[in-house]
Amino acid sequence: RVQLAESGGGSVQAGGSLKLSCAASGVDFARTTVAWFRQFAGQERQGVAALYGGGVATYYADSVNGRFTISKDIASNTQYLQMRSLKPEDTAMYYCAAVRNSYGSGWKDSRGWDYWGQGTQVTVSS
Repeated sequence: RVQLAESGGGSVQAGGSLKLSCAASGVDFARTTVAWFRQFAGQERQGVAALYGGGVATYYADSVNGRFTISKDIASNTQYLQMRSLKPEDTAMYYCAAVRNSYGSGWKDSRGWDYWGQGTQVTVSS
């Protein structure tokens, strides 16, 4: 059974940093594509960043490119999202995802991911 558990969310002032973690069990992160999504109130989940397979290829949403960094530690089977220069518009529930499927239209489409964490809230105040 695959389980993902996020941690590291919280409240921070604009310009600050947070690092989200997602610990996984039941899946081998060494070969698994992973991602982070966020969900604004009343909207669908949106892809924030993805890291493919062995970690060579990373992708970011335009809104976070240059500020957020996705990474994973194979030894601990944990993926991370380092967030810097946070803005109030980054306030959302953040979810980690793992294992792509054949559905969805690109990595940013939430339908294309099999497993999800429970989410962690990030709040950025101005």
